[in-house]
Amino acid sequence: MDKAEIVKLREFLRRSFGAPTLQVAPNSKSAEAADVSLGERKLGTITVDDEDGDRSFAFAMKVPVGRPVIQDYLRRLFENDKLTVAGRLKKTDSVELNNGPDFLGVISADDQDGSTFTLQMAILDVDLDDEE
Repeated sequence: MDKAEIVKLREFLRRSFGAPTLQVAPNSKSAEAADVSLGERKLGTITVDDEDGDRSFAFAMKVPVGRPVIQDYLRRLFENDKLTVAGRLKKTDSVELNNGPDFLGVISADDQDGSTFTLQMAILDVDLDDEE
């Protein structure tokens, strides 16, 4: 990931989550990854996917709470009351995360108890074109 991509990813995630202080920095262990943080707290990692000749990115973030409080947790974390969690048709192990009408990603259970979850967010190269 080059510096320009990191800047575009930072701006994209700031806009997506409504979090103007969110940071994206190069990962010290891999040139194909970047770390996402909010203040001193590391939230997750963005990795590059160049499969099939199309460049895209995957943001993964652990959500250390159970399903009943995911929405409240994310709203407090990002200080954004527009974030909503919605059920998925025929899926009980995951929910969708939205910012107002905009779909952000899927939050899936890490275990059968549903005590922790992971947010998976796909970011296409074309999504970053707006960030120039």
